[in-house]
Amino acid sequence: MTIASDRVPLHIKLFHGIGSIAYGVKDNGFSTFLLLFYNQVIGLDARLVSLALMLALFVDAFADPIIGHLSDRTYTKWGKRLPWLYIAPIPLGLAWILLWAAPTGLGGWIFVYLLVIAIMVRVLVSCCEVPSASLIPELTRDYDERTVIMRYRYLFGWAGGLAMLFLGYIVFLVPDADHPVGLLNENGYWHYGLVGGALIAIATLISARGQHKRVAHWPDKRPQKTSVRASFGEIREALSHKAAVILFGGGAIAYINQGITFTISNYLYLYVWEFSQTAFFYYPILLFASVVGSFFLVSPLTKIFGKRPVAMVAGLIGMTFWIIPFALNLSGIWPEVGGTASTGLVFGFAFLSTTASVITMITAQSMVTDIVEASELDTGRRTEGVFSAGWFFVQKCGTGVGIFVAGLIVSLSGLPDKAQPGEVALPVIENLMIFYALMIFILSISGAWIFSRFPINRADHDARVAALAAAQATAHTKDRQ
Repeated sequence: MTIASDRVPLHIKLFHGIGSIAYGVKDNGFSTFLLLFYNQVIGLDARLVSLALMLALFVDAFADPIIGHLSDRTYTKWGKRLPWLYIAPIPLGLAWILLWAAPTGLGGWIFVYLLVIAIMVRVLVSCCEVPSASLIPELTRDYDERTVIMRYRYLFGWAGGLAMLFLGYIVFLVPDADHPVGLLNENGYWHYGLVGGALIAIATLISARGQHKRVAHWPDKRPQKTSVRASFGEIREALSHKAAVILFGGGAIAYINQGITFTISNYLYLYVWEFSQTAFFYYPILLFASVVGSFFLVSPLTKIFGKRPVAMVAGLIGMTFWIIPFALNLSGIWPEVGGTASTGLVFGFAFLSTTASVITMITAQSMVTDIVEASELDTGRRTEGVFSAGWFFVQKCGTGVGIFVAGLIVSLSGLPDKAQPGEVALPVIENLMIFYALMIFILSISGAWIFSRFPINRADHDARVAALAAAQATAHTKDRQ
């Protein structure tokens, strides 16, 4: 494979980042609104909603390595990844619209509808996101430049998700005469899905077109014919690499943690912190400011300290700032919820926590790209797609477990269906805080410990790149002779 120069032009970084908008829209919608929509608006039991979303994630997660392997073996004049990025976006946008347009009168079949459409959305997202993320090791082998490119993916991914979150809170899901609580206004969810579907399709196509000249060329090697059994053997060999097992283990913990937090967030804002409509207006802006902060901090931090320490320490810092408000609230030394002081403090702690947490995720996913050369040196194959798919496999399984656990937390806390903010009994609110904060603490400590075991640092990576370059030069010399 022809690897581009280590320095990647800014316009390529921008177009590459735009491709993650689709994932950001999907991830924010699934994690923030979907449980609330199908539970509190449609009326499906929270446990059944969580079960459907978890099952869809597991189906999709097992499809990811297959998609990654197929993209590694795609052989066209447009390269390995671009055909996927041109074909999948429009069907994905249509499936996304259907997800938020649940037909009335389905009764118990609404569970099946949710499960089938959720699977369609997730598999089609993988057909876009796995090939897109797999382009990073093809664009550069530089240890630090990969983190720079990854931060653009996170910046645009969060921007897309938060843009839809902002539109949801301020434009679509607003109170009216029949719905005093905007988040329970079923009429807004259709418009939310329609705009989100269009954004998903357009952003992915723009990203593919913007990178076309850079990556549209025949791959250096035509894939050899292989059997299904041999293909699964290659996937298993790649994903069983020691560094991959450790990183994916830490990633699974991190994504369970994130899945719980994203899914339960609106419950916390409505019933624990009693956000006003004004607070919901400013909250997406605050989150995006956190992502911008992480965008500027992550590269200097990883250049100074390396990726492994940054991923580990930033995760612990994020956890600490996130659970402090719950601890203070339970201790009785928190301002009155719903007031300006309470909301302002939640915003401050959320800004610090989100900044640190996003730094952890950017760094961890950048570490995935460094496994590519370690595996190539061992197997002689570059399997960027498989490793990207492996990370998304972990992400989806972890998020699926997180969504399921969030549903259990809501159910175990005793929160009734269609509850009104300010009218829920205090013991229920306290249970919600205790169960949630305890789970976040345990998961964050566990994830940091696993990340500390990751075996690849800058020196290891540079040595492998040099060894591979020397082997390639030797092979070219023999070919000329």
